[in-house]
Amino acid sequence: MSPPLPPAAVALLACPVCGAALATDDHGVRCPAGHAFDRARQGHLTLLPPGGSPHSGDSAAMVADRVAFLAAGHYAGVTAALADAVLADGPPGSVLDLGGGTGAHLAGVLDAAPGAVGVCLDVSRYAARRAARAHPRAIAVVADTWAGLPVRDGAVDRVLVVFAPRNGPETARVLAPGGRLVVVTPAADHLGELVGPLGLLSVDPAKAERLAGALEPHLVRTASCVHREELRLDRDAVAVLVGMGPHARHLGSTELGERLARLPDPVAVTVAVDVTTYRRD
Repeated sequence: MSPPLPPAAVALLACPVCGAALATDDHGVRCPAGHAFDRARQGHLTLLPPGGSPHSGDSAAMVADRVAFLAAGHYAGVTAALADAVLADGPPGSVLDLGGGTGAHLAGVLDAAPGAVGVCLDVSRYAARRAARAHPRAIAVVADTWAGLPVRDGAVDRVLVVFAPRNGPETARVLAPGGRLVVVTPAADHLGELVGPLGLLSVDPAKAERLAGALEPHLVRTASCVHREELRLDRDAVAVLVGMGPHARHLGSTELGERLARLPDPVAVTVAVDVTTYRRD
């Protein structure tokens, strides 16, 4: 039996059919017009628009790798940097994590903001199943960032986007006046020791310009910092790291195994991310 949905978190949501506010009922959530959405037995809600989404998101295997890698604490420094940025302008009352995956980063932020509730939104049902258990003050929602967020206008104090797509107009719509968006993106040297030897996808050198182009018509950049640290990972941990991200779609297991065997064990790996904050005026 899943615990009850936190009412303050449900109050942030909007019906994906008509846009009205949602409230809990015996089976999940419902809007005043009668559009009802049952809660899955794993604890999450699915709030996709009529017709669903053309995107399926991360696979079960990718999500399992992400759970293992984050549970080992390898990205704890990234989560801490994210939480610092979220709290820099005062403690929020509500946090929305877009493309939040398993909810691990959101859980870290909520631990640092004990008065806040959270919503972890991801298009992958496998991720949402994990996120539903990530934190007692958070709920997990299957939804598509590009199809319109099932969130009320001006309802959210902070929006997080960690290694995920950014929808500028929708983010601005759901942020409260004076609310903040905090974005975490890979810096140029992120995982640099693995890119060449493993044939991983490299960071687009125009990424910063594309980020600004997507967000700054709608939001104002207020702060930016770089979090950088060195991890020492054994080959098994590197395999999990590769498996949890977009690289998993481009590398076959045989080829990856051969390339991993040529790495030193353990290998020093640079974690380097840009943490950028935007404000809704």
